Amino acid sequence: MINWKKISDSISDATQSDFSIIDTAAVAGGDSNQAWQISGSFKNGDKESTTRYFVKTNSADQAAMFAAEIAGLAAIADTHTVKVPCSITLGVSGQHNFLVLEYLDLAAQGNNTLLGNQLAAMHHMHAKQFGWLQDNTIGVTIQHNNWCADWVSFWREQRLGFQLELASHNGYRGKLQELGKNVQAALPDLFAGYTPQPSLLHGDLWGGNHAFLPDGTPVIFDPATYYGDREADIAMTELFGGFAPEFYAAYRKAYPLDAGYAKRKTLYNLYHILNHCNMVSSGYVLQAERMMQSLLAKK
Repeated sequence: MINWKKISDSISDATQSDFSIIDTAAVAGGDSNQAWQISGSFKNGDKESTTRYFVKTNSADQAAMFAAEIAGLAAIADTHTVKVPCSITLGVSGQHNFLVLEYLDLAAQGNNTLLGNQLAAMHHMHAKQFGWLQDNTIGVTIQHNNWCADWVSFWREQRLGFQLELASHNGYRGKLQELGKNVQAALPDLFAGYTPQPSLLHGDLWGGNHAFLPDGTPVIFDPATYYGDREADIAMTELFGGFAPEFYAAYRKAYPLDAGYAKRKTLYNLYHILNHCNMVSSGYVLQAERMMQSLLAKK
């Protein structure tokens, strides 16, 4: 059972105001965490005001996951490009780890052209190497982000290699592993003539991780941030759909994609499909194998 008093006290400490929770309501839609909308009141002398927050909870041993999420949100916010929710506080309440974010009234439709322009601007934020300040998670799977000067090595070892090791541990061997090794060996061919820059990425930019404020302002959330090839972000927007044509048109106009993106997007989305094999079910194994066969045919 969640200790809501501990969470309200943490909000009070973070805001330096006396906050009391009035109501809590579960929010559907999350796969990795439980989500809640809470409403409460602030008291400042004789004055009282009400507000809402968005709260994510998970088991107490997942504290590092929420800390990494806060770091990712802060990095994106610091670019002053696309909006992300503000982080309020985080902590442990009994058997639960919690993260409190500002509550945003979100809609499925808004200014897709602006989203394309803003994401392009965010991707123009570069680092000297690929990786991140810390490891984070992709879903509930650890995502290693050790700094690396070479993108092909980074993707071979810390993305595909790690997922293939997990798959083997989970019993997915044989053809999947054989094809995986062949794809790893083929990476230099897939990147022939293309040298990506380390761009700041959202890292988990599927359709469910973007929305819009009532005035149309785009918002992205639930990041798995790191510095990598920007094509990886764009590829994931295509994996499950949910992004408007205006988004792609604006992005390509602001920051044109390399001609080889059409073949590499399968490589980037392979990482997420392998993660679904490891995190969700064996039903994704056949899709991963087909993707790898396609990549090997294109090299």
